[in-house]
Amino acid sequence: MTDTPRERPLSPHLQVWRWHSTMFSSIAHRATGVALYGGALILAFWAIALASGPDAYNLYMTLLGGPIGRLVMLGLSVSVFYHLANGIRHLVWDTGRGLDIKTAGASTALVIAFALAATAAVWVIAAMTGAI
Repeated sequence: MTDTPRERPLSPHLQVWRWHSTMFSSIAHRATGVALYGGALILAFWAIALASGPDAYNLYMTLLGGPIGRLVMLGLSVSVFYHLANGIRHLVWDTGRGLDIKTAGASTALVIAFALAATAAVWVIAAMTGAI
């Protein structure tokens, strides 16, 4: 027996699977779920700042209203709408519909388009009403 460790092989999926839209959709669904946990923390800190008084609330809103805060909120908006649409797609899949390759690919494109369009609509409305 030798003392030098052998190089372990890579997982087979890295060599076998070809990248496709439903693979991206699955990974993005998990990533947006994680992002929504971060959004829940942001919301909790907002509530804490609100309960801590006007100075703390104004400081927190200044952070959220800054460039980085707006970028984070934009990302959370995309995450909410993507996760929502993809969750509905999964509900449809649970009925046994839309599982063929062509329909699954088309529904992936639809989910992405919905997330981007809904995010744009919300941000445009927010800008028009003076919220941002």
